[in-house]
Amino acid sequence: MPIHRNRGARDGRRPRGPRGRDPVVVVGAGLSGLACALHLLGAGRDVVVVEREDHPGGRAGRLDLDGFRIDTGPTVLTMPDLLDEALGAVGESVHERLDLVPLAPAYRAAFADGSTIDVHTDRAAMAAEVLRVAGPREAVGYLRLREWLTRLYRIEMRSFIDAQFDSPLDLVRPDLLRLAALGGFGRLAPAVGRRVRDERLRRIFSFQSLYAGVPPDRALAAYGVIAYMDTVAGVYFPRGGMRAVGDALAAAAAKAGGVLRYGESVTRLERSGDRVTAVLTDQGERLPCDQVVLTTDLPAAHRLLGHRARRPVAHRFSPSAVVLHLGTDRTWDSLAHHTISFGGAWRRTFEEIIGEGRPMSDPSLLVTRPTATDPALAPEGRHLLYVLAPAPNLAAGRIDWDAEGPRYRDRLVATLEERGLSGLGSSIRAERLVTPADWARQGLAYGTPFSLAHTFAQTGPFRPGNTVPGTANAVLAGCGTTPGVGVPTVLVSGKLAAARVLSRTGGGR
Repeated sequence: MPIHRNRGARDGRRPRGPRGRDPVVVVGAGLSGLACALHLLGAGRDVVVVEREDHPGGRAGRLDLDGFRIDTGPTVLTMPDLLDEALGAVGESVHERLDLVPLAPAYRAAFADGSTIDVHTDRAAMAAEVLRVAGPREAVGYLRLREWLTRLYRIEMRSFIDAQFDSPLDLVRPDLLRLAALGGFGRLAPAVGRRVRDERLRRIFSFQSLYAGVPPDRALAAYGVIAYMDTVAGVYFPRGGMRAVGDALAAAAAKAGGVLRYGESVTRLERSGDRVTAVLTDQGERLPCDQVVLTTDLPAAHRLLGHRARRPVAHRFSPSAVVLHLGTDRTWDSLAHHTISFGGAWRRTFEEIIGEGRPMSDPSLLVTRPTATDPALAPEGRHLLYVLAPAPNLAAGRIDWDAEGPRYRDRLVATLEERGLSGLGSSIRAERLVTPADWARQGLAYGTPFSLAHTFAQTGPFRPGNTVPGTANAVLAGCGTTPGVGVPTVLVSGKLAAARVLSRTGGGR
């Protein structure tokens, strides 16, 4: 049996098993790396995880500020069955490790005309809400849209998301025709618009494509699967914040015998021919490995491997985001746990961010109030707000964010006050602003936490694969590889990376 080292242990060597194998070294204790580790441990492999931060979670980061416990990465959790699958690999369950609260509504959408729509994942509740705000025809259209999204999801998950791709020929499978028949290779905005006509509903069921780095008018209709996850499958919040997810996966991995080494950065990969033989850290440690799984940002992974990605054209990266974390001494009843505050502009916002490389003049914002569900995340009588404003990445825009950031922060506060959060500015007791320049300082390419955009040329078999040409025992995981960006998909990427390792070496010790 493997020997579990305590958190922060320096000795990564482990006794070799009967087959004389060194462990699999996973670089990065983000959600993809932890999912990969759990699947490998469940298959009987020895695993060492190396993480530069002093805690797990990766981009699901954390900040403790004046008694406020802040999530600095994703705030929306969907598809908890994928967490359950990863934990189930080592005989545990999501319900044993996490206290997940289903959110009802999943979102509240607030519009420039003063109207609001609560987005429910329950079919009957959402149909009643659509009937209330838009009438019977739109309620029928919503049910048609929901059915279409569900059919998209079922096909895509089994054949195109939770699936390995080695070449474009791997697309040629029976579900390809089914996806085409559903209109999956058309455009998202028109596909949604054929089912609901109310502009507010069209926004609610298509804005998610921006997380994939593409405006709804240009995104493949197949990316309606993200709207399925948000508006049909359900949105959850873990008590303790999103940091609890990384903590839960890491604890399960440690219990299963994995070694987790925090506070160590990987500086180099030692190679012999086409094999990586060891991982070297900034602490002077040499960690021998049988296989290595790299979950770092894609350019960083290729730098460690010592080559550039082989691609006829340069990768296109997603837009970035400005995030304003606020600890306040008051709250507002108009805010749900998640509130999408839409500006009056719509198509123009995408042109400004992606085409012109400048901040939105009439911003649409995601405002998360985690203390609505878990008051313990803030001092007694205080509240947390997380304000996300999509923004150009550093390749698209030429903005001096160190100079512009404070001014943009003031614009965001003023905009939210104009939209009903009166007295927001004077209520702030703690804050932290994060701009694309800050994401870049964290090592994220072009200052975006959303990695590669999901254009057609960067989707499915055209997205960077999880194997590395010219390297026999290195595998990639995370949002830069297949299947893509988002908490559910990076969990799948970890599972697929583990499957690659096991297909090369088999399970067991």
